[in-house]
Amino acid sequence: QVQLVESGGGLVQPGGSLRLSCAASGTIFSIATMAWYRQAPGKERELVAAITSGGRGNYADSVKGRFTISRDNAKNTVYLQMNSLKPEDTAVYYCNGDLRRWPYSPTTWYWGQGTQVTVSS
Repeated sequence: QVQLVESGGGLVQPGGSLRLSCAASGTIFSIATMAWYRQAPGKERELVAAITSGGRGNYADSVKGRFTISRDNAKNTVYLQMNSLKPEDTAVYYCNGDLRRWPYSPTTWYWGQGTQVTVSS
């Protein structure tokens, strides 16, 4: 079994910061790309940021310059540092990872259960 567990969500005022974490556990041989998505009420899930196993990140235009994605490969963990938060960042944030469970198995995408981020005064 593989689990991705997010943490770090909560309520923050506009202009504030939060740091999300997502730890993958279980039988994992390697993890390629890891990513953060978000889904606001009534909207489709959208990609926020992604990072390769080598540490190269890319971001949605709406969060560039405010959010930073990083990862610790030794801990199978991905982080999302969110600064200068805006009310429109309010959403459930999900992490996912492209995992290989055994040396010669194909990769499969796994999702976490999500963590709520609310930006409000």
